[in-house]
Amino acid sequence: MGRIRMLESGSFPPQNAGSQPAPPGPGRPAGEPGAGGAESAGSGGEAAAEVGPAPAPRELQPEVERLKDRWLRAEAELQNFRRRATREWEEGRRAAEEAVLLELVAVADDLERALQGLPDSEQAAAWSGGVELVLRRIRDYLRRQGVEVVDPLGSAFDPGLHEALLEVDASERFAPGTVAEVVLKGYRRGDRALRPARVVVARPPASRPDPGESEGSHGQG
Repeated sequence: MGRIRMLESGSFPPQNAGSQPAPPGPGRPAGEPGAGGAESAGSGGEAAAEVGPAPAPRELQPEVERLKDRWLRAEAELQNFRRRATREWEEGRRAAEEAVLLELVAVADDLERALQGLPDSEQAAAWSGGVELVLRRIRDYLRRQGVEVVDPLGSAFDPGLHEALLEVDASERFAPGTVAEVVLKGYRRGDRALRPARVVVARPPASRPDPGESEGSHGQG
């Protein structure tokens, strides 16, 4: 009954103003956004204007080249650092190993001197057997570590592997520039000298004046 009376009287409950679009007014066609839409469009345009257009690739090329050059330089420095660190580590490891090997070389020298100074007796022979066994084991260990004996008697003098203590005149057996005597044999590991051999080097004989020339010079005087 109430609904029928409302229809007859033509009165309707008020509608929510925010839920319906504003009616078209004079000078504004239907479907055009209101003031709120215009403000939104205006703020969006201002934001787009602030960002600006993206720079063209041609404009970025100098910056790209500069960054690429910096990256290549940093990569080269990193590779150099890695090689230098690896080389220093290898040199340190080799130096530590060679220090231990030199101690064993010194022990081997002492054992060899002990064997050379033994008297000829049965007791000395029994004792020398044990010393020779220890010396053999030391030599075997040095050989496994790549250590070789340098005994350059008669060979050409090599400053990288030999240490010259003095010089003597050359003879028929030893030509000038060769090793005439080995005072202390050396050891090498690979291409490097673990301990250079201490040697005596043959030199060319000093030229002697001709006796005839000497007598002639006295006669002229």
